[in-house]
Amino acid sequence: MPRSGFDNPPSTLPSSFADALDPAFRAALAQQTASLSPMAGVLSASDWAMHLAASPGKCLDLLRLALQKNDALLRYATEEAIDQFQRLADGPQGPQEQAPPGATSDAQTAAAQPPRRHLSVKPPTLDPRFAAPEWQQWPFNVLQQSFSLTEEWWTAATRGVWGVDKHHEDIVAFAARQLLDVFSPGNQLLTNPVALQRTREQGGMNLVHGALNALDDWRRALAGEPPAGAENFAAGQNLAITPGKVVLKNHLIELLQYAPTTETVHPEPILITPAWIMKYYILDLSPHNSLVRYLVDHGFTVFCISWKNPTAEDRDLSLDDYLNLGFRAALAAVNAIVPERKVHAVGYCLGGTLLAIAAAAMARDGDERLATMTLFAAQTDFTEPGELALFIDESQLSLLEAQMDVTGYLRAEQMAGAFQMLRSYDLLWSRMVNDYLLGERRPLNDLMAWNADGTRMPATMHTQYLRRLFLDDDLSEGRYHVDDKPVSLGRITLPTFMVGTETDHVAPWRSVHKLHYLSPAEITFALTSGGHNAGIVSPPGHPRRHHRILTRPAEGNYVDPDDWLALAELRPDSWWPSWLAWLEAHSGAPVAPPAMGAKGYPPLADAPGTYVLQK
Repeated sequence: MPRSGFDNPPSTLPSSFADALDPAFRAALAQQTASLSPMAGVLSASDWAMHLAASPGKCLDLLRLALQKNDALLRYATEEAIDQFQRLADGPQGPQEQAPPGATSDAQTAAAQPPRRHLSVKPPTLDPRFAAPEWQQWPFNVLQQSFSLTEEWWTAATRGVWGVDKHHEDIVAFAARQLLDVFSPGNQLLTNPVALQRTREQGGMNLVHGALNALDDWRRALAGEPPAGAENFAAGQNLAITPGKVVLKNHLIELLQYAPTTETVHPEPILITPAWIMKYYILDLSPHNSLVRYLVDHGFTVFCISWKNPTAEDRDLSLDDYLNLGFRAALAAVNAIVPERKVHAVGYCLGGTLLAIAAAAMARDGDERLATMTLFAAQTDFTEPGELALFIDESQLSLLEAQMDVTGYLRAEQMAGAFQMLRSYDLLWSRMVNDYLLGERRPLNDLMAWNADGTRMPATMHTQYLRRLFLDDDLSEGRYHVDDKPVSLGRITLPTFMVGTETDHVAPWRSVHKLHYLSPAEITFALTSGGHNAGIVSPPGHPRRHHRILTRPAEGNYVDPDDWLALAELRPDSWWPSWLAWLEAHSGAPVAPPAMGAKGYPPLADAPGTYVLQK
């Protein structure tokens, strides 16, 4: 006799319980875990712990290291305590010593100071988090050295365990660093000497101001408002104000053409493809640090794509749409406005990756409309994508995909949260200490205000981006298809200028550099000081900026990153003038500026357009 509900299931039951239940469950789980997979964390911790348990030699090394660091800390703490007690015993004026006859008053003052006790233990390298002079006073110097030694031990413990998967090792090391940061003495009131001194000086008013700052931040977060100070910056008012026109608008982009400021211009226009994980005006911030204005003022006709901020209705936008409605549509408009001229194509971050895909497809198809290619902090090989890979594996993607299936997009806050975790001290803890313990709001600058103006990612595109590029590395391995045919970076022979940044957590410069062995093109590579954003927004005149630069000729031998560092020329100041000279060398003699717009592409509105204003 058949069992009802098993051998003959009713038609109302789903064909697959997995398809019906699992996405909803994972979407709910993602909401509770900020889209961080607890399964990935457990797998990584288990992999590390089991292999550590099977490594008695490593365990003994860690035990010896712990004993050595404890001994060093004990001796350091003892000498610091003795030194402190000696100072107290000597009194505020120090030991009274007779100055030598004829000594000057300065010498008498110096003689009155007790000599600093020579430490038998050299403390660890000073952490920039503890650079304030107050951290060198007892007992806070001991606290910060204890914390630094603990960090060093955990770094040794989470790295180099035989047999641990590299991705799991990175996750465990990252999690240990994040957890330790929570207990950093600099992040606690009672163990932060700077905060304690401020509290004494202000009678606790700094804590009152800090509490008000915390309440304001909480209110803004609940209301979905930007951080305090962002109201002082707005695109089209004091940001993104280089004069220009919108000459193309479709479902995905507005194309901006900027008005000339010189009597003549180089005949080859520049087309900029920014990333869509950011708003384009990072390249047109304030007038003093606008790369767009810099190019226009030096005689170039500049076009820039402004991406739409997608909503749930745009969930099905794909990478092919970003190529066709984005770069290809923009290039056709530029060709119509500046006819019979090749184009200097520029791509930033993910926009640079899209440009490389487009250039490879054009090379495959014999399309010669590009004069050169420039990539800012853009990866084409994703085998070593940096710390962002911590959040990209099958377990993490299953939660992201389930969540995006519900919302239709990835929220801007999630992307910002990932970047905050990668640079937790710079973007999170230092701000919290200043705002909440010291009671001081750090004023926002234009770059910080831009950073708070986030964008969403369409579900289909973001899934394809993470899987086809980051996870599977289809582009560098020749599996990426455009128009149903594979593309190869090895077909790109355009003169290429690349910019990497020294402290990039999003596109590490050594990863960006890999185009050197993927393409036979002439490549001029510039490595600049700064990070993913500040290194690119680097106008001339900054006293602490520098860059290295070296050109590999077409069909030249591959130079690996270490050798490149040894061979590259070190230049002071910004990389902008070096790039400008390179562009000029690959451009023709100046001509009269083109008209603003053309038949089929009439000016539609003033720059910066409307898409950039979408929240």
